[in-house]
Amino acid sequence: MRFAFLTMFAVLIGASSVSAQKIPISDRSREAVEQVEIRLTPELERKGMKWGSEVFVRIIKDESVLEVWIKAGNRFELFKKYPICFFSGGLGPKKRRGDGKTPEGFYSLTAQSFNPYSSYHLSMNTGYPNRYDRFHGRTGSLLMIHGDCVSIGCFAMTNHRIEEIYALVEAAVRGGQSEVPLHIFPFRLQLMTLLRYIRFDSFSFWRELRDGYLHFEEFRTPPRINVVNGRYSIDDE
Repeated sequence: MRFAFLTMFAVLIGASSVSAQKIPISDRSREAVEQVEIRLTPELERKGMKWGSEVFVRIIKDESVLEVWIKAGNRFELFKKYPICFFSGGLGPKKRRGDGKTPEGFYSLTAQSFNPYSSYHLSMNTGYPNRYDRFHGRTGSLLMIHGDCVSIGCFAMTNHRIEEIYALVEAAVRGGQSEVPLHIFPFRLQLMTLLRYIRFDSFSFWRELRDGYLHFEEFRTPPRINVVNGRYSIDDE
């Protein structure tokens, strides 16, 4: 029995170590995360939220804003809106390497997304190209959310803001959220706003994103997104 207990204990410790190693850490990221946790924990508690709770990230391009939503109970509540310093290419999805555009669509942040050694302070990979992008032959890679406030093809934040976003997402992943949804929209996809862009080349693509946008607006929980026959769809299972 003692041997079985020790074996089980070793397995648990080993599993924990493996889990911890999935997120790369540098002195810079460790210090940033520790400071952010101290700074934000009281603010989270005032809003009925907890450090390490599930996170949802949403970008609205025409407002140059990145929103961090945190799960409180059964719904996600808005924690903060972070101004984006700069993103290139205007509205419309990235389609090919070198076009200077930033992605639009449904992505996710995982343990493999973090780059604590980034040349732009700290960064997280958006996950472009995703399965939808690859189906449509879209090319490019390493499209990031990062610091230093300069960018071509990425979403650039100030270092202070990327530290908070990075730390909140990292805490959620460490807390057991295997994928943090990242939804990137050109604008808020209410019908009347969408119709203003009816003559734009990306109109049909933006209309395809609308169901996912509206799902979150109604239920305040990110939908599970699938790609079926090259189109985004909500997974109802």
